[in-house]
Amino acid sequence: EGIASQVGESSTGVIIALDASFSMQHSDGTATRFDRALEKIEMIAEGIPHGSPVSMIVLGGEHRVVAHNMAFELERFKAILQDQKATPETLDLDSLPRRLKELADGMEAPRKEIYLVTDMQQRDWTDRTISMGEAFEDLVSIADLCVVPIQGGSDNLAITAPVSDVRVDGMANNISVDTKTIPSIAPGASETVSLFVPFYNPGAVRITAKLDGDSLPADDSRRTVAVIREQVSILCVEGSPERAGNSGGLIATALRARGEGVGEEDFSVQSVPWNILPSQDLNKFDVVILADVPDITPDQALRLEDFVRAGNGLIWFAGENIKAASWNKRSALEGTPLLPAEIEGAVDVSDAGGLGRPLDPMLPDHPVCRPLRSLPDDLFSETQFGKLLQVKPTPASATILALAGSGQVFMFTTSAEPAWNNLAITPIFPMLLQQMVTYLTAREFERPRTVGDSLSLSYVDQPDASDAVFDTPSGETITVPVRELRNHYVALLERAGEAGFYLARVSVQAPGLPIAVNVETAESDVKSLPESELLRGFEGTDIRVARSDAELLEVVAGARTGQSFWRFFLLIALGLLVIETLLAGRGRKRTASANQTRTAAA
Repeated sequence: EGIASQVGESSTGVIIALDASFSMQHSDGTATRFDRALEKIEMIAEGIPHGSPVSMIVLGGEHRVVAHNMAFELERFKAILQDQKATPETLDLDSLPRRLKELADGMEAPRKEIYLVTDMQQRDWTDRTISMGEAFEDLVSIADLCVVPIQGGSDNLAITAPVSDVRVDGMANNISVDTKTIPSIAPGASETVSLFVPFYNPGAVRITAKLDGDSLPADDSRRTVAVIREQVSILCVEGSPERAGNSGGLIATALRARGEGVGEEDFSVQSVPWNILPSQDLNKFDVVILADVPDITPDQALRLEDFVRAGNGLIWFAGENIKAASWNKRSALEGTPLLPAEIEGAVDVSDAGGLGRPLDPMLPDHPVCRPLRSLPDDLFSETQFGKLLQVKPTPASATILALAGSGQVFMFTTSAEPAWNNLAITPIFPMLLQQMVTYLTAREFERPRTVGDSLSLSYVDQPDASDAVFDTPSGETITVPVRELRNHYVALLERAGEAGFYLARVSVQAPGLPIAVNVETAESDVKSLPESELLRGFEGTDIRVARSDAELLEVVAGARTGQSFWRFFLLIALGLLVIETLLAGRGRKRTASANQTRTAAA
């Protein structure tokens, strides 16, 4: 009886996949989807026989196995279950079938069951249930699969609910500095609000915009880091300073074109002719602008490469004086191009009437372009270009407007003065140039990251400490080794698992640099897949869908009944084995007795 009980109880292996991604934190006012998912799993666990092999995988951007082929004990399993928390990560759905199959293949049991407990978030599953069904086919051939959908409401302030009097708090270093109220937000709409954050001292400032709480608190805050400087210093190198309306004067005017009389203190612009560039100490500047500079020496190219690698910015403008062959040669020194594109030649893009090509109002979602997206279309049509450089962007660059950008370098394919265009005398030019300088002077840690992204801490020179330290928003300290990468040094935290402000330090004793990490805004759409679409997606497959507690209990009971048949047949087999053994023993005794009788008679 003891042997039969142990074998019967461990005849079925169970794998539970728990969705712990961002949308599972959504609450209906009484419980979150994640809370209801835990309740569903407890129902499943109540029917698992003691000693059965059980695995549990928690799903997110990086799936985590928290129990692997564990001999099932109800109280121990419940303790593991209650330790799990929903995360602000997106769900990596594509890798899920493979991970579940790996767990099933590694489980030694004649029968296997998989329960996928998820809210079937619409943005993840729309148009993918059929492809997922196909991906699960191999899985269903080795295990019984049951999808347990956790249906939830879709009300979330940022996406679907019509709301009024939305309060937005602006905070600097956790201190409220400004408050605005949005009168109304229509369903599916978005609103922009400006918050005034005063800066009194130079240094890094943690900035937060926070909404009133709603049914999904994780996305109610957006964070960024700003490093406040006394002044941004810019060196403008001119290739044609003798020309009327020279580029240096136009660039300086554009950078200082700020409202309400401010701006003189913000940017310090020094203009010099290109032939005295060798005498300039680049360490005094945050950004270098090269406007129609014919050529630079190999030594200058290396100095500019070091300048950019140290985190400073370079802006390059075309013009009549540019020597394309020389720039292509200088730019490719030591195998790392200084400019983000190879120059092929200048072309006239004016039409027969002499009108230039207008600027395209369809702007990419890049930080440099965002302030321009609110401008009226006629400003773009009035901004015209008569001549442009044809260029071949490098694989690491991205095309933005009519210029190429790559890391800390922006390359205009037109001039900075009116010889080739009227850009420099339109309102677009100061907005674009100021935003570009702001972008280039932002250090790596100033740019917000998304949960799941890597966080890096870069060094210009080899640091004294071999390890860097990252403090998480929840207070955990993570030590990360410093590695050499492409002639500089970097410490990389592979995945940011929390939303909030991290603190990166070059060593335990060093002061920290704050890094803002936000949730993925697209995840705020928490609508679940409609039931009809869910069922249609798995139609014609062997995948079960347990939409209610009753259906889930039916699936579990059916699995247990199947398991009891295993036990029943095993007991019959053991009984037959015992009978066969007894009969064989009796047969041997009769044979031995007969042999003894024959011997005595002889």
